[in-house]
Amino acid sequence: MAPNPPDARSAPGNPWRSSMTRMELGFGLPLAGAWATPEALVTVARRAEALGYHAAWTFQRLFYPVAPREEYYGAPGGPWPAAFASVMDPLAVLAFVAASTRTIRLGVSVLIMPLYQPIVLAKHLATLDVLSGGRLDVGLGLGWSSDEWEAAGTSMERRGARADEFLRALKAVWTEDPVEFTGEFYRIPRGSVAPRPVQRPHPPLLLGGYHPSVLRRAATLCDGYTGGNIPLAELTATVARVRDAAVAAGRDPARFPIVCRGSYNLTAEPLGAPRRSLWGSAAQIREDLGRYAEAGVTQIFLEPNFQPGGAQLDRVLSQMEALAP
Repeated sequence: MAPNPPDARSAPGNPWRSSMTRMELGFGLPLAGAWATPEALVTVARRAEALGYHAAWTFQRLFYPVAPREEYYGAPGGPWPAAFASVMDPLAVLAFVAASTRTIRLGVSVLIMPLYQPIVLAKHLATLDVLSGGRLDVGLGLGWSSDEWEAAGTSMERRGARADEFLRALKAVWTEDPVEFTGEFYRIPRGSVAPRPVQRPHPPLLLGGYHPSVLRRAATLCDGYTGGNIPLAELTATVARVRDAAVAAGRDPARFPIVCRGSYNLTAEPLGAPRRSLWGSAAQIREDLGRYAEAGVTQIFLEPNFQPGGAQLDRVLSQMEALAP
């Protein structure tokens, strides 16, 4: 992604560079837990923009089941993170933040496709792209919680085929006028859908997940890949699989973004081994960021929402200063 995205009002094309030679650094917005307030959102977004962070990111959680059927994939063996009990809607958050910023890109990693109809999500995202002046990056995924699918009234059957068709329908809404789409799962009668996104042909689409079918889908139907908290020990293999999928689909891997969430914990003193990636002193975290860049990640965004003891605004602002690009 471009280090200094153009003002989309004058340059509405795809903001990504023809080649990506350094890793960009983004930052997560306060949308989960007690620190998620309107004031904190504006403060963090403006501070991230002033410090030169490339993008401000959100995530999605619809539902907090009392007895979840699936473990949280990022921390197996335990309960879901407490912050998941209260999570703001990511698109509403980005629309709110768009009005208080000018240049920082605005991303979500990821929206859960089964919670939407393609035409409804296309309208939401196009509106947000217009309101932000063309600064939107869209991560999409299937999700991993069957409780959320059930709460939304969505079937889990043939979810891979549904995802393929969802992506085709979503892009048809943005690129065809009038649009008409007839598939196995979704149908859009002939008509026009406006407004259109500022970015052409549509906001960048990143796909999240780890199954080989996800990588195939990212390479054939999307513009890049997004992963969450990929351990450094697994990163090289993951990047290689993403790049192989891009090559197999006839895509240039040098122009195929790989975006990663990085939950971090900044400590006053260095931590000894063994140490979790992005946990430790500022010097240790910067060293880890360098290893992510060397592995081929094109953007990592630091995620403050899941810090031990809960995120606190003053502490996070200090951390943003210490880790700024």
